[in-house]
Amino acid sequence: MEPAEDMLIERIWSGNTYRNFHYLIACAHTGEALAVDPLEWRLCLAAARRRGWSITQILNTHEHWDHIGGNAALVAATGAKVLAHSAAARSIGGVDRGLREGDVIPIGRVELECLDTPGHTLAHICALGHGGRPALFCGDTLFNAGAGNCHNGGDPGQLYRTFTTRLAQLADDTRVFPGHEYLVRNLQFTLDREPDNAAARDLLDSLHPDDPAAAPVTTLGEEKRINTFFRLTSPTVIERLRQEFPDLGRRPDARTVFLKLRELRNRW
Repeated sequence: MEPAEDMLIERIWSGNTYRNFHYLIACAHTGEALAVDPLEWRLCLAAARRRGWSITQILNTHEHWDHIGGNAALVAATGAKVLAHSAAARSIGGVDRGLREGDVIPIGRVELECLDTPGHTLAHICALGHGGRPALFCGDTLFNAGAGNCHNGGDPGQLYRTFTTRLAQLADDTRVFPGHEYLVRNLQFTLDREPDNAAARDLLDSLHPDDPAAAPVTTLGEEKRINTFFRLTSPTVIERLRQEFPDLGRRPDARTVFLKLRELRNRW
């Protein structure tokens, strides 16, 4: 029998047009909980009460309204402290603790490690929960089978560095908890770029598109098989990119492949 985990995770499907996922991360021993990007704050509060948890902290992964819009109401209801990237604190407002790379967020006996992950925005935090089964709360940096866009204050070159130097280096069994549910569309893009990707096809065929709340939780190991933004050396990906971008050359470097994929996804 495996020992119980200290870190408990409640994934909350928002049901809104933004397709947000919210998360409560709680300590099994103390009942303290942290809410991640709780736009639909009432759902988060109801889930915490149902589980017998007390929300004491709010983590904003970045400053976009669809991630911070529930802060004030949830603070008023719980007295929770707001945590965010130190460089985003001013634009968010009401931040009690600015975070940097390597900072630790304690939740009772649970600890989250802060990763500085620019790209979607220049000030973006991912939180890595360690323990028996590591978990990555990745906001709009990494989606299941996809990558965040860079339209509103981001930079695709920095997103490439985040993917290759930070995310790809994490353990393959790390669970991926993104800020939105776009799995079907992202898998369709992977298969458009790599039609012979059997892992992506099998996962897509297994999904229930009308029930996003039931979307599976992937791991980084799975993402490396199904997410085209990790598959930068795939011969199929490169050859099909050359059809879209004839000047690409036969042996483009990984950064160029990533940037072209991001550019293509922007209009796909």
